[in-house]
Amino acid sequence: MKTHPLLRAYMAGIVVPTPFLIVIVIGFTIAQATLRLSAPLEHAIIFPMAVVPNLWGVWNMLRLASGASYRWPIGLHGAVLPLILIPLGLVWARVFGIDFVKPAAAAAFAPVAIAVYYLAWKYLVAYCNAVLGIS
Repeated sequence: MKTHPLLRAYMAGIVVPTPFLIVIVIGFTIAQATLRLSAPLEHAIIFPMAVVPNLWGVWNMLRLASGASYRWPIGLHGAVLPLILIPLGLVWARVFGIDFVKPAAAAAFAPVAIAVYYLAWKYLVAYCNAVLGIS
């Protein structure tokens, strides 16, 4: 299977975050039903569901398209992604008036997100890339 390498890279990228988002949505739905959470939180869940898996797929395509001679390790490539997602999430929260997301908390969470993304990309996305023959 050597055709459509960018499509395979996209699929390998989205396969990792999608199951985690399903768990988050289930937890959000249960919390909203039991704790009577406010309506702006409904807008907060749209960002991760729409953007995160697609950006993972595009990010994996970008890595593949950059060429073998210019690639850095896949874990480092994935660790850069939170540096894009966190500011996008903060802008999204501001646009929809979600006040529980504070920039200081996001900055404190950034090292954890970078470490988690590094490990996810190094082991999970790299495995998916290998299975699809694009590593």
